[in-house]
Amino acid sequence: MLHTWTRLYVAVHRAIHPVCGTRRKIYYGQGTSQDQNTAKADHSYVGLWVTGDNQVRHELLATNRYVEARGTRENAYLGRYEVTGDHIEYWDDTGFTADGNFRDGVLYHGGMVLYRQR
Repeated sequence: MLHTWTRLYVAVHRAIHPVCGTRRKIYYGQGTSQDQNTAKADHSYVGLWVTGDNQVRHELLATNRYVEARGTRENAYLGRYEVTGDHIEYWDDTGFTADGNFRDGVLYHGGMVLYRQR
């Protein structure tokens, strides 16, 4: 799956993306607004999404924020997200962006397949 990269930040740094391993420039300096942190999600995808081996876990919060856990690292990545229809866009707090799609109750993101945990 291809990632969508956007320039949201001011200072440029080089880094390796945690999901796909590609080298990208990341831009720091512009945080998320208070409105984005308090807005309520208006979709049905809020909840916990996990890979089949439970090594990657995305918790999509009702505040349009997400918490990604990797293995034993419970707060490996934090950021905000937006859902439009069945498409999700992620903005990691470190400046990375990524996207994914929901199909038939499954989240396809960054080459991973995540299932809703109930």
